Amino acid sequence: MCPRLFQIGNFGIPTYGVLVATGVLVGLWISVRNSVRQGIKAENAWDFGIALVLAGIVGAKVLYIILDWRSGHMYGQNLREIFTLDTLQAGGVFSGGLVAAFVVAAWFLRKHHMPALATLDAFAPGLAMGHAIGRLGCFAAGCCYGKPTHHFWGVTFTNPLANQLVGTPLGEALEPTQLFESAVELGIFLLLTWMFKRKKFDGQIFGAYLFLYGTARFFLEFLRDDPGRGSVFGGALSGTQLIAMGLVLAGGLIWYLRPTAKVSLATATR
Repeated sequence: MCPRLFQIGNFGIPTYGVLVATGVLVGLWISVRNSVRQGIKAENAWDFGIALVLAGIVGAKVLYIILDWRSGHMYGQNLREIFTLDTLQAGGVFSGGLVAAFVVAAWFLRKHHMPALATLDAFAPGLAMGHAIGRLGCFAAGCCYGKPTHHFWGVTFTNPLANQLVGTPLGEALEPTQLFESAVELGIFLLLTWMFKRKKFDGQIFGAYLFLYGTARFFLEFLRDDPGRGSVFGGALSGTQLIAMGLVLAGGLIWYLRPTAKVSLATATR
């Protein structure tokens, strides 16, 4: 709808980048605040959050390039496109960023001797809120678009820049998958925030996030029509749906095992 906030000559500010950056900052602020309430040092929480953000950006971009390459689109035909400004502005695959963030989180928490599940609980609501804001950036850029639809909520993109940067179909009503996911993530944030104030065991909030987001993303994928998400089982499911199933299983497993670690004093006595 509005890929760039403004353009002066060859210089422009992408709306996607501004909204994603806003989501990151808001999400980090929420996460650090929650961490302090659980007795985790603010400086450790900030360092942890920044490490996750960097890992998420790299992971999302790498998976985006890999899936595009496998599907025979732009990068498979022209390797140099990987290092262009258009690729930098094209966003990425959130699932790839999430997996990369998990790997970095495991390393960081172990190295700095931070309570793993309690820290992840503190960051889960912020992650949901940051993602909700970031999806508005996807809507502005036209990426992550949905299938053609005749429903009244269909959105028609008309900006040629959206088609040029991410291949958004123009002049055709599409499912507003970006707005659907943003709304779902906002709902998850509100629910997790409510749960955080009443948590019974470490891992409860993070497990709920994995289960809820994984379930929502699995079904939202059926409405997506943008390329670059891979396919499995002969095309029956997308690669992102396979990752989403893993998230659901991981979240359910955390709740099933119900770690015996006690809830931090800062939360329990609030």
